[in-house]
This record gives sequence, structure tokens and C-alpha cells, in this order.
Amino acid sequence: MITAAQMRAARALVGIDQKKLAELSGVSLPTIQRMEASDGNVRGVIDTLTKVVEALQAAGVELIGENARSEGNGRGVRLRVAALPSKPEP
Repeated sequence: MITAAQMRAARALVGIDQKKLAELSGVSLPTIQRMEASDGNVRGVIDTLTKVVEALQAAGVELIGENARSEGNGRGVRLRVAALPSKPEP
């Protein structure tokens, strides 16, 4: 599984736009746009999702699943669940 936020962040890490990701993956630009506009996990044809993930990996991105360890080398970022700010006392 990949989330729309992961796709956008992955593209940003390697400095490519949606058009370039479409070219690298062999997926249409409107499909990339739809995938990135979705909420939560990207849904679609498994073959299409696989092409996008493989293109991102070939570009140097390591996609890390929830609670998974990163086994790769190099720099990167990971989003963690932030604690909600507490409400001020009245």
C-alpha cells in the first residue's frame, strides 16, 4: 500500500513532478494526478500501483510502511503521528 501523501513526498525527495513520474512509470498523467488527490491509501489497479512504486524505487525512494523498519542507507524522512496539542485550561 502507498498513500497519496507518500507519493507526493516521494516525488519531492527525488525532485520530479507528476509528469515525470508518469513518464517513468508508464502511467498516464491523469492517473498520477488522481492517485495523488485521493485520501489515505491510493486505490487502483494493482499493476498500475506496482508500476508507480517501482518507478519511485528506481528513482531512489524507499517506501516505508506503517511500523516497518528502514533497511536502506541514505538520508530520508519519516512521518510520525504527532501528539495532538492539549487544550488550554479555561
